[in-house]
Amino acid sequence: MVKLQFPPGRTHDLACLGRLAVDLYSQQFGSHLEDARTLSMYLGGSSANLAFGVARLGCKSAMVSRVGDEHMGRFLTRTLQAEGCDTSQVQVDPERLTGLVLLGLKDRDTFPLLFMRENCADMAIDADAIDEAFIAQCRALAITGTHLSTDTTRAAAHRALEIARRHGTTTVLDIDYRPVLWGLTARGAGENRYVADASVTRLLQASLPLFDLLIGTEEEFFIAGGVAGDLIASLQAVRAICPEATLVVKRGALGCCVIDGAVPAAIESAPTFLGERVDVLNVLGAGDAFLSGLMASLLQGKDWGEATRVANACGAIVVSRHACSAAMPTPAELTHWFSGERNPQVDADQTLTHLHRVTATRAAWDDLCVMAFDHRKQFYDIARAAGANEMRIPALKKLLVTAAEQVERSHQLQGHTGVLIDGGDYGCDALASATGKGWWVGRPVELPGSRPLRFDGTRSIGSALVHWPSEHVVKCLVYYHPDDHFELRLAQEQSILELWEATRASGNELLLEIILPNALTGEDSADAADALVLRAVKRFYNLGVKPEWWKLVPMQAHGWLDLQALVAERDPHCRGAVILGLNQPLDYLAASFSNATNPIVKGFMVGRSLWADASLRWFKGDCDDAALVNEVANNFATLVTAWRGRHVGAAATSLSTK
Repeated sequence: MVKLQFPPGRTHDLACLGRLAVDLYSQQFGSHLEDARTLSMYLGGSSANLAFGVARLGCKSAMVSRVGDEHMGRFLTRTLQAEGCDTSQVQVDPERLTGLVLLGLKDRDTFPLLFMRENCADMAIDADAIDEAFIAQCRALAITGTHLSTDTTRAAAHRALEIARRHGTTTVLDIDYRPVLWGLTARGAGENRYVADASVTRLLQASLPLFDLLIGTEEEFFIAGGVAGDLIASLQAVRAICPEATLVVKRGALGCCVIDGAVPAAIESAPTFLGERVDVLNVLGAGDAFLSGLMASLLQGKDWGEATRVANACGAIVVSRHACSAAMPTPAELTHWFSGERNPQVDADQTLTHLHRVTATRAAWDDLCVMAFDHRKQFYDIARAAGANEMRIPALKKLLVTAAEQVERSHQLQGHTGVLIDGGDYGCDALASATGKGWWVGRPVELPGSRPLRFDGTRSIGSALVHWPSEHVVKCLVYYHPDDHFELRLAQEQSILELWEATRASGNELLLEIILPNALTGEDSADAADALVLRAVKRFYNLGVKPEWWKLVPMQAHGWLDLQALVAERDPHCRGAVILGLNQPLDYLAASFSNATNPIVKGFMVGRSLWADASLRWFKGDCDDAALVNEVANNFATLVTAWRGRHVGAAATSLSTK
């Protein structure tokens, strides 16, 4: 079988030209779209899904399209950028809005689609703005059939194709036939996948000679070839127009056929690569996932057998999940998929689900310096001690955000700054001001002081998290001892399991803070305390809880080493641990950092040690806003400096003991 030849030595593997839109998916499975109550927002559009998918699988992709100058356009470009996709060729339309699609999951065979694409941005892509130098630096160019449906989009597609062929770039067509987008059905019939139409066939066939690789379902080859209901005749018609092109026919669970020569008399006689049989949740996006796996593999030098194996796996995984782009598997997921250890039911494979969550691209957080002021009771007590009205607490917390901003600027903490803030009456304004800054932002869910653990303000933590921004990390403090009475321990563990499941559904990361009741009194020796903390962490792992973060008291160097080994064994994708303060003096905390040179420790989260004294004086009127901000900022800066210098401190300690 002939292998496609992609030119080497170029800056990008694949440029994708075509649909770039927002997908709004109904979260109610089994419901008509008109009965949807809540919607989830994802990156969508077949070309965008492809650009996203191949980037996730390790290729350098680029998007060539157009978005509106508004919120949805920014969401799409940021989503692509976060996955590593180049968006420099995404035009911004000052007049038109970004395209939207509403999608539903009625049953295993019914997937309603409502395209809201009247005069949308990507259908107004400007041919003159397509950069020849950029296309010339791409190994392959993929275009979807929708962008051959109008004069404007066809002009842009042809310009890109002409450039690509002039520079030896391999050209790919995903036929991607949506009759509604060609004006052939009622606007509400977006799920209709095939309507025979001679004019569409003529338009497609005029462009087919410009492609080296054509991919489509059987119905899509019907429209490309023009012989309704006769796959072989349609493929022969396409072959007559494209004598050199490779044809890939997607056949669902049957797999796919690859034809790089004469069309056989029966499709079963074509080289066939078997697919995966899985339970279907959502067919929408499965074809894009297939193509992502295929193109990524071919661009990485794999042969057709391996490329189609990966492509079929990608399609099988995505049909079992909500969404299109966000459902795309990662390389780690594919490794597990082919390991022979996966669950036959995709949605029941907990390892696959966990890998999808923790191996997808996410912001890196190292050397994390977090000011914690999610406290509620402590601020109330300070205000009462000062004789001040508790209604002043929200203003105080906003000043603490200002202090964090000051240190971020003075100590170049961009990408390393964090805050812990409550979302209730005390902290909601401060939390809102901290959100969207590019900070690590955590907020608590525990009822202060509760033992057994109770959640603050709700009996259903899952329903509460529905309203949280995705960037907020769920922080839960549990006063837990592995030798607690079994009834207390069981109650605590059940609450943590409930929280764990809730964060898996909401998508928010989880920070689990463990404080031994004895730690408050200092009854245990350092070695004994470290051992108890490690037993507690191991217990939660035994229960299946794998939080992204652990927040723990300062441990000895060998304690951190033991934690590193435990995490590597149980959840190597864990973000790591951060150090809590327990209202210890600043010099004690700074000194403790010298024990925390192990890479498992990612930073510190300290609260009262930074702001308690200054807050008391502020409530009493002994200092103004500026003095409070400066004092807290100086305290925070002291810990930042100590954290950054912890390796020097550890080295000095080591020398002094020799």
